[in-house]
Amino acid sequence: MELLPTSISGLKLIKPKVFGDERGYFFESFHKEKYAALGIDLEFVQDNRSSSTKGVLRGLHFQKNYPQGKLMMVTSGEVLDVAVDLRKNSETFGQFETVVLSGENKLQFYIPPGFAHGFMVLSDTAEFQYKCTDFYHPEDEGGIIWNDAELNIPWPDDAVTLSEKDKKLPGFAAIKDQINFR
Repeated sequence: MELLPTSISGLKLIKPKVFGDERGYFFESFHKEKYAALGIDLEFVQDNRSSSTKGVLRGLHFQKNYPQGKLMMVTSGEVLDVAVDLRKNSETFGQFETVVLSGENKLQFYIPPGFAHGFMVLSDTAEFQYKCTDFYHPEDEGGIIWNDAELNIPWPDDAVTLSEKDKKLPGFAAIKDQINFR
């Protein structure tokens, strides 16, 4: 596998070694020792999977007291995946990284604890799966509105479909002084 560069410390974009022929392909989507060698050495405790249609935007989410590290991948379709640095002591606090993950490119995106995360489906449908380093606690969830002017994330101009909960998320200015990630 190959580690590709990102602009924010702690984020890791991984290109797995894919073995393919006329029958299809094979690759290791996770190997504890190999990922630990890349600096991903937290224990994963929960796997999640979602299916969404074109224009669905999920995020930007984080957990306040139980921050999750996440190892993301798309098994079919294509998404624009976004991580926003919420670590107070980071030189890149409030900055974001975007990557396109797809079933075709098989890239994986590791987001450590202390980031907000969201994604938008670019293809007709997408199957998205990820591993988490802490359990989901619904009462602990926080978020930032997807189109926050201060963050200025370059989402595609496509029509966006949001959950009712995500439509009501606050802006970055309203939450940034309350965040205590290190």
